[in-house]
Amino acid sequence: MKILDNAQWGFESNCFVCEAVNTRGLRVPFSHDENRSAVVAECSLGSEFSGAPNFVHGGIVSAILDEAMAWAAIAIAGQWAVTHTTSTTFDRPIKVGSTYRVEASIAAVVDDRIDPFAPILAAGRQVRPPPHSTSRPPGPAQTPPPAGAAAAGPNPATSP
Repeated sequence: MKILDNAQWGFESNCFVCEAVNTRGLRVPFSHDENRSAVVAECSLGSEFSGAPNFVHGGIVSAILDEAMAWAAIAIAGQWAVTHTTSTTFDRPIKVGSTYRVEASIAAVVDDRIDPFAPILAAGRQVRPPPHSTSRPPGPAQTPPPAGAAAAGPNPATSP
């Protein structure tokens, strides 16, 4: 498994979900399982991320799903992309203090559209159906240049 790290893009990140140095963030580490063509992460969230007593806030769960699908676009589809549309169904709550695994994959890549999906699992069983999502590569104006590069330098969204 290959650890996924924002530093490989050459510009600073303070991602709320995945950045290890963001002391106010979730610090969820993502990896690319190349054999299964999936991006995976395991996490357990404390009560500081609760909504209803003993359950993780749905917005936090959605952020983790969104991040997993973004990493899938990058690691699997090979494209820097951001969420264009997304929807999810909350059939069961995610419990504070329990360990969960998210596994993101790509259902389709069509023109400039990437369709990722990311179910949440506990003890190997799916507890949250995958959201329906569409991601698209951002334009050059929305993507920062790599650290130390001139503004007209290579764009990580379009560079290999």
